[in-house]
Amino acid sequence: MKRLTILGATGSIGTQTLDVVRHNRQDFEVVAMTASVNVQKMAELILEFSPSYAVMKNEEKAKELEALIPHSDCTVLYGMEGFVEVSTLPQTEVVVAAMVGMIGLRPVMEAIRAGKDIALANKETLVTAGHIIMPLAKEYGVSLLPVDSEHSAIFQCLNGEKKSQIEMIYLTASGGPFRHYTKEQLEDVTVEQALAHPNWFMGSKITIDSATMINKGLEIIEAKWLFDVDLDQIHVLVQPQSIIHSMVGFRDGAVMAQMGTPDMRLPIQYALYYPDRNMLGGERLDFEKIAEIHFEKPNTAALRGIPLAVEACRTGGSMLTVMNAANEYAVAKFLNKDIGFLQIYDMIEYAMKKHHTIANPDLSQILETEKETYERLDAEWRNIGK
Repeated sequence: MKRLTILGATGSIGTQTLDVVRHNRQDFEVVAMTASVNVQKMAELILEFSPSYAVMKNEEKAKELEALIPHSDCTVLYGMEGFVEVSTLPQTEVVVAAMVGMIGLRPVMEAIRAGKDIALANKETLVTAGHIIMPLAKEYGVSLLPVDSEHSAIFQCLNGEKKSQIEMIYLTASGGPFRHYTKEQLEDVTVEQALAHPNWFMGSKITIDSATMINKGLEIIEAKWLFDVDLDQIHVLVQPQSIIHSMVGFRDGAVMAQMGTPDMRLPIQYALYYPDRNMLGGERLDFEKIAEIHFEKPNTAALRGIPLAVEACRTGGSMLTVMNAANEYAVAKFLNKDIGFLQIYDMIEYAMKKHHTIANPDLSQILETEKETYERLDAEWRNIGK
């Protein structure tokens, strides 16, 4: 039986991870789970899964949670120290890093130092600190098991293969709801339209990232670190049906693809059971009903997420934190209907132009760069892109 700590249990990846656990109770025990502010949902999960520990973002929410579970043996903690504590528990074997945002960075680093394998769904961990995380994982001998559908697909295609023989990674994308839009059409995009992803069920932030294609830019950076390849060895293809989740081309001309229905439980379960596979219920691909598998080039002229992320990655260092933080800030503003869709790109570009790059930032410099980016945009956002 594997014992899990789930960081971000009430979010999209967290709830689907718990669904995998729900159907495989004999194989998994949830030792601890964390959430931000969703107290009611957390209380329901505690009653169902009986973790030893639960962590909320702040003391107020922790007290609210305690009031909802008066007869539970679950210890309620709060704040960053709580997140770190449950990530390093002696009884935990795998930490599912499903938090959204850079709040997940320190808990993941401390979990690695404590020798825990990481089922990684938190993009920010590698995007902003890949230069720290990858050597750290190697030093402590822990596995980074990708949970993103694309990186899981690449991971599966490389199972039994030598990474040195990779010629090209083909990172697929649905293209989101606006893949054929012009820049002029994007000016009038609403929050509701951007949240209507055609294939995947995700949280609001990741759904907007998919619509802007920033999500794919972040995944390029993740793939660079996870699979130790150059940026020029990563090629994005739009595959609107989300049947092929990614592919790997090898130097002898062979191309391997991982295919399946768009169901996040598959990559989650693969990470949790690795190196084994377990039965997973749900829809299967019916190849006789698939008339074609269609590919397109990404629309980088109008949807500038990929080029902005690649530019940040080529610069490296703290520029990656700036790009990521500016995107987080801008997406929150867009979801609040304070800015238009295209201003997301304008804010990222503005923040990157204003930043003086630190070549090899440590954790404190990464967090300080994030803070400075937020402060800059908070002071000047009304004038950006106007």
